[in-house]
Amino acid sequence: MGTQIEIIAEVGQAHEGSIGMALSYIDALAQTGLDAVKFQVHIAEAESSIYESFRIKFSKQDKTRFDYWKRMEFTIEEWKILKERCDEKGLEFLASPFSNAAVDLLEEIGLKRYKIGSGEVNNFLLLEKIAQTGKSIILSSGMSSFEELDDTVSFLRERKIEFSVLQCTTSYPTIPENYGLNVINELKERYKVKVGYSDHSAKLETCIAATAMGAEILEFHAVFSRKSFGPDASSSLEIDEIAQLVSSVKNISNALKYPVDKSDNSAFGELKSIFEKSLAVNKDLKKGHIIRFEDLETKKPKRKGIDVANFREVIGQELKTDLKKWEFLTKEHIQ
Repeated sequence: MGTQIEIIAEVGQAHEGSIGMALSYIDALAQTGLDAVKFQVHIAEAESSIYESFRIKFSKQDKTRFDYWKRMEFTIEEWKILKERCDEKGLEFLASPFSNAAVDLLEEIGLKRYKIGSGEVNNFLLLEKIAQTGKSIILSSGMSSFEELDDTVSFLRERKIEFSVLQCTTSYPTIPENYGLNVINELKERYKVKVGYSDHSAKLETCIAATAMGAEILEFHAVFSRKSFGPDASSSLEIDEIAQLVSSVKNISNALKYPVDKSDNSAFGELKSIFEKSLAVNKDLKKGHIIRFEDLETKKPKRKGIDVANFREVIGQELKTDLKKWEFLTKEHIQ
C-alpha cells in the first residue's frame, strides 16, 4: 500500500492509422501528468488472415479484419517518430506486440518493457520471443482463468523474467458487475508481484476505486471523444477526464502512504476542547431539586461543567444550590 502508482493511457487504435493523430494523442496525454502512453503494434501479415472475423463490424472502409489491421500499421520510421515524441515529452513509450515480427520491430525502436494483451497471455511462442529480450512484462489477465495464468507465470519465472499482472475484464464498456476489483488482492496474494488494473469502463471512479483497493498500475483507453470512430471509443476516457483521474489517483495514492492510527487522538486535543461539551440545565432549578434526564442539556465548551459522558451519575442527585436556565452544572452544585 502507498507505493507510487503508475498510470498508463492506451491509445490503441484511436489514431486510426494516422501518424499525425498518434502524435496528437502523445502531446495531449503529456499534459495530463500520467506516466506512459501505450500503443498496439499490429503487423497484418504476421498476426492475421482474411479468415479472421470482425470483433465489431464497425468500419465501412475495411472489407476484412485483416484490412483493418493493415490500415492500423505504421512503418518502422513512423514508430521511431512516435517513440522520440514520447521521449521528448517525458513519457514512457509502451507497446503491446501481437506477433513475433512486432517484437522484432519494437526491439529495433527500443522500449523498456512489454505489455501483453489479454488475448496473448497463453501465446507461449510470443512470450518466449519476448523472454529472449530479457525485458520485463505487464500481463493483462482479462480472458485468463487462474489455472491459465499459473501456467504463464511459471513460464516467465522459469526464464527469470520480471512481470506484473493487471486485473482486466475484457468487455467493452465494462459494467460495474464485471469490474472484478476483488481480484486485485487475489492476484497479489497468489503471485506476490506488482498488481494493477486495466479498465474499460469509461468511468473515472473505477480506477480511483482500484487505487484504493491496492492497484499499483492503472491502464485505460484514451480517446479525444467517446463519440469518435473506432472499436474502443465507447470504453475510453477523454483527455479532460484523464487529467482529473491522474490528479485524483495521486491524491489517493498519497493518502495511502499515511495510515492513520485511530488508537491515538492526541492531535485533536485542541479541537476536542472546541467541539465537545459540558452538562448544563435547561430550566431554572431550585436548591433541593432532584435532577432528572429531562433537566439536562449539553453546551460548549468542554470542562466548563461536568463531562457529558457522566450524565448518568448526575441523574437522581440533589441540587445544593439554585441554578438558572442554561447554567453549567458542576460537581460543586451536587456535592
